[in-house]
Amino acid sequence: MNEQNPTPYTTNALPTSTLAIISIIGAILGFTAAPVLGTIVALITGYMARNETRAVPPTAGGDGLATAGIVMGWIQVVLGVVGLCCAAAYFVFIVGAIGASGSY
Repeated sequence: MNEQNPTPYTTNALPTSTLAIISIIGAILGFTAAPVLGTIVALITGYMARNETRAVPPTAGGDGLATAGIVMGWIQVVLGVVGLCCAAAYFVFIVGAIGASGSY
């Protein structure tokens, strides 16, 4: 091909959204090192990144990263609620049964 004519299949890719990257990092941290803070960061920045990537015209790419951060954030919320329910059930049934029997 001629050096002066660009190929007709070139595309201008959008840069990946920084908020989407922060969202996925926050979601990973939510499962490992900082459960509460990571979950909050993942959800907030994930929704902000989706607004950025789904704007018309889009200003950044990375919609998949933002969606993954949001999904992982909500999974962490559900697991936290289930964990709290299990802890409450433990104290109601197990500790309550020991206290009701009178033997310590």
